[in-house]
Amino acid sequence: MATDHIAKVIRRTFGAATPGTLTLIEAVTTGPLTRAFFGTGSPPQTFAPDGAPGSTRPEELREIAGGTMAVLPAPMPPGGAAPLRLALANGTTVEITPAPEETALFAGLNTILGFRLEEPAITVAEGLLYHARHHGLQAALIVNRAPPGSADSFAAALEVALGASALRIVVVDSPIPLGRPDAGPESHPYLAPDAPGRDRMTPPAPDPWRSPLGEATVYEALKWRFLARARAILTLDVTDILAPRAANTPNAFDLCRSAQKGVILLVGQRIYPWRVRANQSARFGDHICRPFDARRGIARWGVAPDIAGLDNTWRAVRVAFAKPDPGTTVTFFRAMALRVPGHPTATLVPKTALIEDPALLALATTVFAHSPIRAPVSKPRPQSGNRTAIVTTMKNEGPFILEWLAYHRAIGVQDFLIYTNDCTDGTDTLLDLLQSKGLVQHRDNPYRTLNLKPQHAALQAAETEPMIEQADWAICMDVDEYLNIKLGDGTLPALYAAMEQALPGANLISATWRLFGNAGIHAYKDRFVIQQFTRCAPEMIRKPHQAWGFKTLFRTLDIYRKLGVHRPKGLRPDLWTQVRWLNGSGKPMPTEMLRNGWRSTLQTYGYDWVSLNHYAVRSAESFLVKRDRGRVNHVDRDQGLNYWFRMNHNSDADTSIQRMIPALQAEYARLLADPEIAAAHAQSVARHAAKIADLRAADAPARFYDELTSPRMERLCHLQHHFGSAVFAAGPGVIPADLHTRDLSANFFFTVDSA
Repeated sequence: MATDHIAKVIRRTFGAATPGTLTLIEAVTTGPLTRAFFGTGSPPQTFAPDGAPGSTRPEELREIAGGTMAVLPAPMPPGGAAPLRLALANGTTVEITPAPEETALFAGLNTILGFRLEEPAITVAEGLLYHARHHGLQAALIVNRAPPGSADSFAAALEVALGASALRIVVVDSPIPLGRPDAGPESHPYLAPDAPGRDRMTPPAPDPWRSPLGEATVYEALKWRFLARARAILTLDVTDILAPRAANTPNAFDLCRSAQKGVILLVGQRIYPWRVRANQSARFGDHICRPFDARRGIARWGVAPDIAGLDNTWRAVRVAFAKPDPGTTVTFFRAMALRVPGHPTATLVPKTALIEDPALLALATTVFAHSPIRAPVSKPRPQSGNRTAIVTTMKNEGPFILEWLAYHRAIGVQDFLIYTNDCTDGTDTLLDLLQSKGLVQHRDNPYRTLNLKPQHAALQAAETEPMIEQADWAICMDVDEYLNIKLGDGTLPALYAAMEQALPGANLISATWRLFGNAGIHAYKDRFVIQQFTRCAPEMIRKPHQAWGFKTLFRTLDIYRKLGVHRPKGLRPDLWTQVRWLNGSGKPMPTEMLRNGWRSTLQTYGYDWVSLNHYAVRSAESFLVKRDRGRVNHVDRDQGLNYWFRMNHNSDADTSIQRMIPALQAEYARLLADPEIAAAHAQSVARHAAKIADLRAADAPARFYDELTSPRMERLCHLQHHFGSAVFAAGPGVIPADLHTRDLSANFFFTVDSA
C-alpha cells in the first residue's frame, strides 16, 4: 500500500430495493456473471429455475439463511449497467440493475469488515487506528446501518477523526433497513446479552434500522462487490477490538494467510467499564472489566479469500465449507458501553459478575492512554471460629418451635434470630419468653415499614444485627426445615471438619431440599415432626422445580454483601476466587452457581453429607392451619390443593435424621424443664388444636380437608415422579380422574401442554 495516501473516506450505497414483496439487497456484476442478493423471506423456490421469455435464466439459485443468491450469465455491457429480468415462480419478473465490482479498492489489503449502528466517528476512528498501529490493518469496509440522513455527517467526521492516517475506508450505506423487522435496537439494554432483569423490562419497539442483522446475504454482496481481492479480512464491528498480541508474533491477517483453509476463528468477549465519568461518553479505554462467569463468547471469522475460495458462502459466524484452522484462535473484545451507549454499567451486566482484568487495564492505560475508573478492592473479613447462627421468619408456628430449636441446638447451632409477623397462636409469647432466657433473639418483622415481603424484610434487617455480624457461620432457613447431617456424629463440627478436609478454606455448603410429605397422617399430634413424617420424595427428582431448592450455610466473610433466602447474595466480584462452595455431597460447586444459583441440578445435587429435610405440609390438619395463616414470604399466594400436591411427597422413605432423636430428646427435655417454657408451649399446642377444630367445623375448610385426605390425593402424593413440570404448574385437576386407581409402570409419564 502506498505510504503517501492520506485517509479518505469513500462513500458507496447498496443498490437495495423492495420490488413487490421481495427485498433486493444488492446486485453485482463480476466478469461474465451477475449475482443478485435477495433478502430473508425469498428462498430459492421464489424464483423460476428455468427462467421465462424475456428474462435471464439463472445458473444457480443458492439459499443463504432464508434469502437467495441468484447467479446470472450476464456480464457488464460496455456502456455500463443495464437492467436484467429474473423470472419468479408466480409468473412475474423482477428487474435488476447491477453495480460493477469494485474489488480493486481493497486488492491486497488487510481489511476489517464491520457494521456501524450510530457509534460516533471518533469512536470508530479510535478502533481503526488501534488496529492499524498494532495489528497491521490497512483498510476497512464499514456498513453504515444508521437511518438515512446521518451518512454524510458520519463519513465527513470519520475522515477528520482519522487525520493523516494511511487507511483506506469505504462506508457503505443502505437505502433500506438491514435488521430484523420484529426486533428492537441493539443499542437498547433489552438486547444486551448479559443485561440483568430482562424479564422485568419493557421490550423496545421494533426498529429494523438498529435491530440485530437480519439480512444475511449482505456478507456475500460485500464480498463480490468489494472484498474478493483483499489480502485478508476480519469480521469485526466498530465496537470490537483485537486483543493485544505478543511481540514478534503474526497478526490476525497473517494468520489467515497461513491457515490451511484460509480461515481462522475469532472469539469475542464482552467487556465493560466499571463506571464512566459523569458527563463523559464511554471510550474503549473505559472497558477494563469482564464477567468472571461468562460462558458464551461471540463467534466471528477471518478469511484470506483467495485461499478459502470465493464460492464458499460467507455467513455471519462462519465461512461455509472452510473449517477454521484448529490450532488458531484470535481473541477480540466487544466494548459494550459503546455498543449500548448512555446506560449505566449495571443495566448492561450484573456488577456482581464484573472483575477488573489486568490485561484490559494495561490496554486502557498504555495503548489508549486513558485513565479509567477502577473497580473497588474488597477485603474479606478474617475469621477462624465456628459459631453458627440461623435467621428465620415465622407466623403461627408455636407448636413446632421447641422441637426445631432443640434439634438445631443439639447439632451445634448457638444463635437464633427469629422474625415474626401477625401471630395469633402464642408464637410471639413463646419467642419473647425464649429471648428472656437467652435462647433466641426475637424481632417484629419490619415488612410493612420496608415495603418488602416478610422474609426479604427480615433478611435485610438481620444484616445489621450484632448476632449476625458476630457469627462465623450463618444460614437462612425456616422452622419446617431441618439440617440433616449424615457425617460423623451428625453435628455441625463434624460437617465443618469434613468440609475443611475436602476443600481447605471451604466457606459455603448447600443442603438440597428433601421434600417430606404427610406420610398418610391426617390428625395433628404434639409429637416430634422428624419422628412422625418419614415419607419423602426420591433423591433423584427434578420436578417440581422446588424439589431441588437448597439452603446454604456460609461463613460470614463479607465475600457476599447480603443475606439471601437460599444463599448469600451480592457477590463482591473481585473476591470470587475466594468462594469455596461445596454441594451436599462435598463436591465443589461450578462457577455458574456463584452469583444466582438457588436450586440443585443434575451436576450439583448431592445428599451424602447433608440435606435439608423440608416438612412443608406436616399433617393434613396442620396444613389447614398453614393455609389459613397464609405464606410467610409469598403473602399473596394461596396454599391450596396445588401446593399440597407439589410439596406432599410420599413415594420414598428416609429415616436417617432419626439417629439424632436421643440428642433432640435430651435438649427438648432441658427446655421443657423450665415451667414457663412448658406452659407457653402447651398454650401454643392448645391454640393450634382449637384452630383446627374451628376450621374443620366450617364448610369450606372441611371440604378442603376431605379433598386432601381423599384416596385420590393420597395416591397422587405417591406418584409425583411420574408427572411433568406443566402438571405441577396447572395442579392435580389436569390429571385423569381415574389415574390414581391404575397400576402404573415404573416408566409411566404424564404431562400436559404448558399454559
